[in-house]
Amino acid sequence: MKEDQYLHLVRLAWDLHKLGLSAMVELPTGKEPALLVSRAAGPLRIMALRFKGTWFFTWGRGDGQRVRALSSEASNRVWEMAQ
Repeated sequence: MKEDQYLHLVRLAWDLHKLGLSAMVELPTGKEPALLVSRAAGPLRIMALRFKGTWFFTWGRGDGQRVRALSSEASNRVWEMAQ
């Protein structure tokens, strides 16, 4: 599962790079991988999680803080949150 998380996060990092954002994939030992997106208020930490068979990117616990990983709008939603 962590390999799938990594693949989703790298794809998102590349999409964000094309939008002009700096992002770094974090691979901590013994923890879930994450994407750290640079922003003025400090890095935005994004996780790739699977829920009921669907992959999501999440950056918090609220409904407005997640987007389907395979959605065409995923990078734009994250870009908005990083502003």
